[in-house]
Amino acid sequence: MEIQHKKSLSKHTYLKAYCPHCKRNLNAGKSEERKLKLKAIYKQEEISLQSSPYLEDFDLKASFTVDKGEVFDDIFCPLCGASLVRSDIHCRECGNQGAEIIIAADEKLIPFYICLGNGCEWHGLSKADERKIRKIPRQDMPEQDELLRVNNFEEVPYGYTSELAMLEAERCIQCKNPKCVEGCPVNVDIPGFISLVAGGEFNEAAKLIKRDNILPAICGRVCPQEDQCEALCIMGKKGEPVAIGRLERFVADYEREKDLVKKPVIEGNNGKGIAIVGSGPAGLTAAADLRKRGYSVTVYEALHETGGVLTYGIPEFRLPKSVVQFEIDYLKGMGCRIEVDHVIGATITVDELLEQYDAVFVGVGAGLPKFMRIEGENLGNVFSANEYLTRMNLMKAYKFPDYDTPMPLGNNIVVIGGGNVAMDSARTAIRSGAKEVTIVYRRSREEMPAREEEIHHAEEEGVKFRLLTSPVRYIGTDYKTVKGVECMEMQLGEPDESGRRRPVPIEGSNYTIDCDVAIVAIGTEANPTIFKSTPDIERNKWGYIKTDTQTNETTKEFVYAGGDIVTGSATVIEAMGAGRLAANAMHQKLSELSVHSE
Repeated sequence: MEIQHKKSLSKHTYLKAYCPHCKRNLNAGKSEERKLKLKAIYKQEEISLQSSPYLEDFDLKASFTVDKGEVFDDIFCPLCGASLVRSDIHCRECGNQGAEIIIAADEKLIPFYICLGNGCEWHGLSKADERKIRKIPRQDMPEQDELLRVNNFEEVPYGYTSELAMLEAERCIQCKNPKCVEGCPVNVDIPGFISLVAGGEFNEAAKLIKRDNILPAICGRVCPQEDQCEALCIMGKKGEPVAIGRLERFVADYEREKDLVKKPVIEGNNGKGIAIVGSGPAGLTAAADLRKRGYSVTVYEALHETGGVLTYGIPEFRLPKSVVQFEIDYLKGMGCRIEVDHVIGATITVDELLEQYDAVFVGVGAGLPKFMRIEGENLGNVFSANEYLTRMNLMKAYKFPDYDTPMPLGNNIVVIGGGNVAMDSARTAIRSGAKEVTIVYRRSREEMPAREEEIHHAEEEGVKFRLLTSPVRYIGTDYKTVKGVECMEMQLGEPDESGRRRPVPIEGSNYTIDCDVAIVAIGTEANPTIFKSTPDIERNKWGYIKTDTQTNETTKEFVYAGGDIVTGSATVIEAMGAGRLAANAMHQKLSELSVHSE
């Protein structure tokens, strides 16, 4: 086959072929024009064979006319004369014998078969072999242009198309011992669902994921796959890992948008009731798992909308609230009852819940904001990230005046911190119309705990970074509102308990950043409300609930806990894993009690 357009060469996969006997190169010619050349016996005549060196165009051409379907008597190496035909190899398309050559791919030698039937393009490569040869790059998700998205709160990534999803899924080599599953806190069958995607079976892939993960559309968007499942992907050893999170999002969105979601089968009603405190990822997972087993489940939420941090903490452009609400509606469809505006510890106590239910799961998160305890933190327009994001997300301030909550406005906004919450705050501030948004972080970019994707998006959207910088005080106006942040430059010393290098102040390096709004995003801790009314729930030295690591049961019998209220700030999927562990332990304990009481 003649190559007509050299510009198209980059789209082809070049075959570098060798004789399995003499190990010499079977390619002849120069540069990309090098043809694959062989010899053959046809009707007792020796003829020459030639093919394009590209996998996509592989088609043998004889030196004189050979009709399609005619069978060569032999194919042999033109360099050493050895026959390449193997008696144990037969074409899977026409059944004729095949000749074997060796091709180099991904620094490995792979058998490549040539059917003796002229015109048959079978080559015997497995999908895994083809992936090695083709070296499909990791597929990017289409997304909003940065110049457009800073003026709206619509979701930034559009997600994969069917074609992109199938192409990305083909990159998975289907390991016999898939480490990616070990990296998933709920042990989703990752190779299984990806194999289904590669075959175009998207609905089946979604159903397979939902056996272990009831929130795939959410996890696919906000979980740090790069530190969990994708971190252990074998493809990431020499290149980029398979985009597991993007594929998870794709199949979940496909199932929802095509209206293919089916309510799970409920195992009747076992006569027992469970109270779930908090409607974040941990609570939702525990509720779903227990409801499937026939428990009567009631979810108590302190705020007027469900979803926990998924609703009040994560911006619309990163996690649309319609996606969260769909999952909540799915839970309601299973028969879970949801009570909003119930602050456990104030409206009703844990002890009172135990009088009504057989067990209680506490998944209230860690909603108490941390501050640096420096001068000026009580000035006007100094917000915690919790308050700022709750106003913008839960209270819909970004839709003011359609909603009653006004948007906190500023021309120069400073965000303190380097995590995902800091990125969410900064990117939200950009969309509020601020002229300049600056992130102040006391370490370097390499130590930032935020996802690389979030940092990248923030940079694209015009957020500025003052790294190796730490605030020392806020400066106020005569009207007691913030007008600046005095900062000190830092340098990195020895690693601390987090494994990151400790920031050390540089004396005499102070300078001021002008701002009219400051947002503090340096972490959260446990809200004390629930502990005031339930002092017999023991806490650890950091103030979080102490649990049995095997069951997630607290020091108060029949009270379980999981998520950020136990671990401090963690990921959505880790909270889900904690909810599942607690649900399994509750079920086991209550089932054993039922057996003993009979």
